[in-house]
Amino acid sequence: MKLWLPLFLCMMCVSAFAQQKEVTGIVFDKENKGRIARVNIRNNTSGQSVYNTFTGEFNIKANLGDMLIFSKADHHSDTITVNTYVPLAVYMRPTAIQLQQVTIRDSVLNPRRRYLATKGEFGKIYGSMGNQDLLSIGQGGIGFSIDALYNMFSRSGKNAEHLKEIIDRDYKQSVIDYRFNKSYVAGITFLKDPQLTDFMFKYRPSYYMVTTASEYEFVAYVRTSLRRYKRNPKAFELAPLPTQYIDIK
Repeated sequence: MKLWLPLFLCMMCVSAFAQQKEVTGIVFDKENKGRIARVNIRNNTSGQSVYNTFTGEFNIKANLGDMLIFSKADHHSDTITVNTYVPLAVYMRPTAIQLQQVTIRDSVLNPRRRYLATKGEFGKIYGSMGNQDLLSIGQGGIGFSIDALYNMFSRSGKNAEHLKEIIDRDYKQSVIDYRFNKSYVAGITFLKDPQLTDFMFKYRPSYYMVTTASEYEFVAYVRTSLRRYKRNPKAFELAPLPTQYIDIK
């Protein structure tokens, strides 16, 4: 009787493993519905563990009622109980939310691009002012340029010239502001407001310097101006306005 007991238990084990069949399927990402590779599939009942293929496919031996655990580092684990041997489609939810592609546009234009955009908006002004030649060549031969005459003699032409001067002047000032800005100057001088604003107002560089000086020359200018500012902070201050007295009768 004792000899038959181990043999009986062994036969029971063989019978149990003989009942195991392969469970097959594919693992997908729940968000983008793409296949996921290198997912670990563990049969929690038998202890067997396998990885799926690079195409997301897997097969593992399991009995009906076995519990399969799917795990991957960047996805939430999923648990499935084997109720059938029909191929499975397993969807795993990613741990990080996948954001949609966002196109970032440059909302803060540099001075040159802003200047060109402004010229585009006032194309008529710059179009007519761009050609200052009184003579024009056309199909009928050489004649007078209507645009040039218009800008020379008309009130609108004078206003257009004045507006062009304003736009050009604003462009030059924006070029200075673009390079000689608070963040840049504070990084060199270590000044803080109100001294920083006061220094930048008194030692504002010219358009020529901003557009021609190298980085080394520009930093040297800021540091030299800082030494002058510290020696005499009151320099270049505007004289106070005279006191006005109004006689009210």
